[in-house]
Parts: sequence; structure tokens; C-alpha cells
Amino acid sequence: MKNNLLISAIAGILSVGSVVSNAAEEQFVPIPIYRTGPYAAGGAAVFGGFMDYMAMLNARDGGINGVKLTWEECETAYKPDRGIECYERMKDHPPTGAAMFNFLNTPMTYAAMERTDKDKIPIVSIGYGRADSADGRVFPYVFPLATTYWNQTTTKIKFIGAKEGGMDKLKGKKIAHVYHDSGFGKETIPVLEALAKKHGFTVQHYPVAHPGLEQKAVWLQVRQQAPDWVILRGWGVMNPTALKESKRIGFPTDHIVGVWWSGSEEDVIPAGDAAKGFITAAFHPGGKEFGVIKDVEKFVYEKGNGAVDKKIIGSIYYNRGIIHGILNTEAIRSAQEHFGKKALTGEQVRWGLEHLTIDEAMLKKLGAEGFLSTMKTTCEDHEGSGKVRFQQWDGTKWNSVSDWITPDYELTRPMVEASAMQYAKEKGVTPRDCSKEK
Repeated sequence: MKNNLLISAIAGILSVGSVVSNAAEEQFVPIPIYRTGPYAAGGAAVFGGFMDYMAMLNARDGGINGVKLTWEECETAYKPDRGIECYERMKDHPPTGAAMFNFLNTPMTYAAMERTDKDKIPIVSIGYGRADSADGRVFPYVFPLATTYWNQTTTKIKFIGAKEGGMDKLKGKKIAHVYHDSGFGKETIPVLEALAKKHGFTVQHYPVAHPGLEQKAVWLQVRQQAPDWVILRGWGVMNPTALKESKRIGFPTDHIVGVWWSGSEEDVIPAGDAAKGFITAAFHPGGKEFGVIKDVEKFVYEKGNGAVDKKIIGSIYYNRGIIHGILNTEAIRSAQEHFGKKALTGEQVRWGLEHLTIDEAMLKKLGAEGFLSTMKTTCEDHEGSGKVRFQQWDGTKWNSVSDWITPDYELTRPMVEASAMQYAKEKGVTPRDCSKEK
């Protein structure tokens, strides 16, 4: 019954359109949402949490240091061309233009990067996008905050190694990589290959065509390989389909490790019993017990407002939206400390994103203890953390099954820098000298 209610709530997400303020100082945050298409549940819930967090700040605090937050939705349907249309429509929104863009879409992020760099508007790509954009010397306007796909992949292998009894036990093991056949899905192939070489396991890659409803042939190939573990790099309807097909071939669900975009209630509830035991990476938990969630309920939903059906508050996707709210608005707050407590341009917010510190004291103040890892961004490091936890579905809820795991930076950072410098060479970008940055 609980699961049916959640699915119904997801299907009934409300439209909030836009919020407009008459305050003298307003900070505009664009919302390039996708409420339609095969990934609508994720887009609506994450952006819904993001908008609810900003609404809570407006109601509880009067905004950020007296500056009201305003926003407007623009439907992208998860299509890059429509995302670019939304970008062009909203980038110059008064009074100071867009503070930043969160596309929640890797292909869209790739498509917009050169435009945003020229327009001096930052892209915030929390848990998605180009991993090499963590090198702020080459990508000054892109911020893959919290953790990247490359670092996440190294923590998956550390997690699997721990389950096998030690990293040395990975030698000779076979891993199947079932991935969404897109830029998002292909992003981690180089890292997996490097990890296989380092630890002595073999990896076989299996692409799944968008949107992922036809996978029988893929899982028959997986069965022929007879892997020890499967890494599932899915998104949207691909995920429950993969879990059903894996059960059909008899592969143990507790030996499938998913990306965090495979780790929501929307990914497992439709799969039923086939999802029980499924493990995924995560950079935050679900649940409603956190102070920040309680404040959203108190100052937004108890007032009869809110961007989603309240039944999904505390779900993984919704809480990810709250993470987006925290990191984006704290970057604005950081920038205000430098430029003044006023509405800021995208270029000024970029400074705040590059000087963002979320420590334990800040997490306590935000009501987010245990909700998010500590992080600190710099000119060289636009990721700021990289740490990952793992969760497992027990049939009714997600349970944490690891502490924060530190990525294999010795492997990923040289790859990040090499890839970033190659991009700089191809695009004629002169990397910044971070020693001269203040």
C-alpha cells in the first residue's frame, strides 16, 4: 500500500510555474525542469525539492540576507535542444540575469558549456556531467559539486573489493558494465578500464539503447559472460527493466551495484521483488528526520504551499533536490560575503561557488548533519568532496550499508587533469593560473 501511494504521488507532482517577488532585491534562479518524457519522475522531484528549499528560505529567512529568491520553470523534456532554448530565454532574466544553471542532464550540460563560459554564468552539475570539469583551471564556469561519476566509480570498486574480502581479491574477477547508451552512460568507461588494469579484474561493457525498455538481449549476453558483479549505469525506466531482466536470468540482485541515478524509489518500486537487495551509490540519504526537511515541511507545506505532492517528501529524488537547494544558495551566500548582500550576477555567483565551504558547523546550522558530506571548493577543485556512501533496498526502503568512502584520487586526478588539458588544447582555452586567483 505504501509503495502504491508513493507511485501515485510521483505521478501527481504539482506544477508551481514561477515565483515572483516585489522585493527591491531579487536573485533569479532558472529551473530548466523536465516534467514530461521518460525521466519525468526524477526531473520533477529533484527540481521540486530545489524549489521547495528556496521557498523555505524566503518564508523563514526572507531569502538570503534580505535578497528574495525568485525562479521560473522552463520545460526541457530532457532534450538538449530544448534545454538550450530555455537557457537563452532565461539567461538575461532581470534584475541581474541567471545566478546559475542546474540542467540535471549530462547531454544538456555538454551542449551548454561553451555558451555559459562566454556569458559568464556558472553551471552547477551536482553528481552528473563531465568529471574533468572538476579542474577549475580549464572549466572556470562548471561546478560538478559533491562528487563526480569518475570518483563514484572508484568507490564502487572499493565497495566491491571490501565485499570480496580485500582489494587484492579483485584479481581475476569479472564485472559486467550495463550502461545507458549516451554521454551519461559512457562517461565512466575510461575509469573502469583503468581500474581493471590496476586491480586485475576484467570488465565487459553492455550498452542499452534509450530509454531502456528493451534489454532481454543484453542480459542474455551478461548471462553468457557469467560475471561476479554487475555495475548498472541506468537512468529512468531503464533501471526497473534491468532489475526484472537480471532476475529473469537468475543473477543475484545483491551483486548489482548501481549509479546514484539508479537509486531512487522510482527505480525499485516498479521492479517489485526483483529489486530486493539491490545496491547503489549515494551522496545523501533519504528520510524526513533531518532538520532541513522539517523546516521545509513547517514553512512551506504547513502553509499550503509546495512544489510536489507531500507524500514524496523524504524520497531520494526529493532529498537530492534539497541538496541542490543547499549548495546553490550557500554559494550565493558565500558570494554575498565578498560582493555585498545584494542580488548578484552569474559571474559573482561563480566566485561563491569557487569559495564554498560546507564544514560540520555549517551542516549543523543548516539542519543537514548526516545529510551531506563536508566539502570545500577551490580554483583547482570544483568538485569539493568526492566521497560516496552505499545504500541497499530491502523491499520497502533504502538502508545505508557503508560509511563515506574516499575515492581513488591517485587514479582519478591525473585523468581529470589530462582530460581537461586535452579539452583546453582542442578548444583553444588558456588554463588559469590559480596562484593568481583570490
